[in-house]
Amino acid sequence: MKALSKQTRSIKPAEVEKNWHLIDAEDLVVGRLASIIAKILRGKNKPSFTPHVDCGDHVVVINVDKVKFTGRKTQDKRYYKHTGYPGGIKETSPAKVLEGRFPERVLEKAVERMIPRGPLGRQQMKALHLYAGTEHPHAGQNPQVLDVASMNRKNKVTG
Repeated sequence: MKALSKQTRSIKPAEVEKNWHLIDAEDLVVGRLASIIAKILRGKNKPSFTPHVDCGDHVVVINVDKVKFTGRKTQDKRYYKHTGYPGGIKETSPAKVLEGRFPERVLEKAVERMIPRGPLGRQQMKALHLYAGTEHPHAGQNPQVLDVASMNRKNKVTG
């Protein structure tokens, strides 16, 4: 029998194995979905997690335009951005963003705020692939389907 090591092993970037996951975001709660995606992108779901190495997997999310918010967040929640000019603060609601030209930005920004800022975080965000419809060009990577709705009953909005 092999004795357990008392040292923590850090993996090197060359030793990282990147898998592909496919998530159908229809009727899933945005914040809960974003936290699951952020864990996968960082690699925290793997036993070989190393904080300073990009050891996360690729995540493909389809039907991003059909995500849900709980309560009245679609109307009451506000997103702010600044143009850089004096008095240039702009606000919008999640409902307007989801109905707009780029509905995937709601989930993208939610995940981005859960990933560390800096070069490593930007590298990990490149492994996130969001699509508003059901079609995606990553079928060649043979992504494993990840059923987020079955993980917890609160992950999916019913009704």
